[in-house]
Amino acid sequence: MQVSVEATTGLERQMTVVVPAERVDSDVEKRVQQTARTVRIDGFRPGKVPVKVVKKRYGKGIRQEVIGEVVQQSFYEAIQQEELTPAGGPNVEFKNDVEGEDFSYTATFEVYPEITLADFSAVEIEKNSAEVKDADLDQMIETLQKQQASFETADKAGEEGDQLNIDFEGFIDGEAFDGGTAAGMDLVLGSGTMIPGFETGLEGAKAGEEKELNVTFPEEYHAENLKGKDAVFKVKVNSVSSQVLPELNEEFFSKFGIEEKDVDSFKTEVRKNMERELDQALKAKLKEAVFGQLVEVNAIDVPAALIDNEIDALRRQAIQQFGGPDANIDPNMLPKEMFEAQAEKRVKVGLLVAEVVKANELKVDEDRVRSTVEDLASTYQEPQQVIDWYYGNQEMLGQVQNLVMEDQVLDLLLGSAKVSEVEVSYEDAIKPAAPAAAEEE
Repeated sequence: MQVSVEATTGLERQMTVVVPAERVDSDVEKRVQQTARTVRIDGFRPGKVPVKVVKKRYGKGIRQEVIGEVVQQSFYEAIQQEELTPAGGPNVEFKNDVEGEDFSYTATFEVYPEITLADFSAVEIEKNSAEVKDADLDQMIETLQKQQASFETADKAGEEGDQLNIDFEGFIDGEAFDGGTAAGMDLVLGSGTMIPGFETGLEGAKAGEEKELNVTFPEEYHAENLKGKDAVFKVKVNSVSSQVLPELNEEFFSKFGIEEKDVDSFKTEVRKNMERELDQALKAKLKEAVFGQLVEVNAIDVPAALIDNEIDALRRQAIQQFGGPDANIDPNMLPKEMFEAQAEKRVKVGLLVAEVVKANELKVDEDRVRSTVEDLASTYQEPQQVIDWYYGNQEMLGQVQNLVMEDQVLDLLLGSAKVSEVEVSYEDAIKPAAPAAAEEE
């Protein structure tokens, strides 16, 4: 077998493989003889069909089957011989497929990039730190109360947090438009349910009052025919209701699965959850910053096949997130462009993290894996059952091991970078990182 490889553009390689005629033709001949012993053809006894007849009737199909197997086997042998690592399946094109002559084909594919890691010691990283203060805890408890709040009709002007029951009709250039009408709709002022200007325009309104609101639909509004359009809404306020927060009592605590039915125990549990969320947010931002810098200082080419695979994964995640696991939506309906930047960055991070692991001969720390599993299980009522489930499910355990290995890479990079600690508020700490948000946009 003869093999030649040409580097075309970037990571693309074009490999030409020539397979001796004898290898193909002898396999075809063996397959024809095997077929002759089993095939049934009218006019011939089973097992007595002449090879010539079989070859005439089935020879073309048999040759194609053999060629497929030869391509698969020879391609694997060729990349082993040339020490190539394809980053995706090859595009195969036959060059010569004539019986009695050497069979040849070209396989075009991308390879993984060769990576030489840059020095990370000059990289500057800001590491945020924060704590859950009493004021943060009080605000969180108030938020939980608001989630369980009820509304009681009140003789007052509407203000932020109040619920108004309204009828309205919308007009553009004096014409009513589809979807711009509602009757008996409950609207909490300040909820951000309606377009900008609608809710603020109703602040101060009382039951029985009618108002005209002049608003503008956002440029990014989902309905194409309404984007950026000026509109007038005629609104009638049917009633105003004030928000009534539930008391901090046993009934309220039970809704959150708190066994100890007293205020101190409830606060302790809420604080624990907030601290857990805070730790996760700080860690996620730190990882985003460090891995972002890892990509920044290591300029590498990325195989398009890997990006396409990552885009497909992100599409499926989006469908599950917004449509649920049973959503009957074709992920390919989501535009590829929505995910390209994020997919490329994730692939780069994956390749570079793998190179850090390889260069430093890192092995996954099983003690950290156990600790991570136990931490995940601690939020469930029967932690040991969850721990046993992870260790009985190799796929799920493998995901935890991958996360732990990422953490070990993170620690290694932080150990060589210039790290400065910046104290931030709890609220700022748990907000999504600004760079990630900008990237998604």
